[in-house]
Amino acid sequence: MSKINLEKSKLASKETPSSKIDFVFSKQNYILTACAFAIVVIGFLLMWGGKEDIYSFRRITLAPIVVIGGFLFGVFAIMHNPKK
Repeated sequence: MSKINLEKSKLASKETPSSKIDFVFSKQNYILTACAFAIVVIGFLLMWGGKEDIYSFRRITLAPIVVIGGFLFGVFAIMHNPKK
């Protein structure tokens, strides 16, 4: 009888998954990615405008720099490996 219980306990220990789940990204990565998304949205809002001059500094120069900066920050947010 004990032999059967021993075999069952061995099977149960093999089937039990690890209780700790390792995620690829940490909470900090998600926060940084959300900030990068917000920067990109701000850049597109700077490009958007009413009846102002279409060739203004804000639309032609500033907004594309902000959008590209947001994309670069997004790459950093994905590649960032927080120290544990």
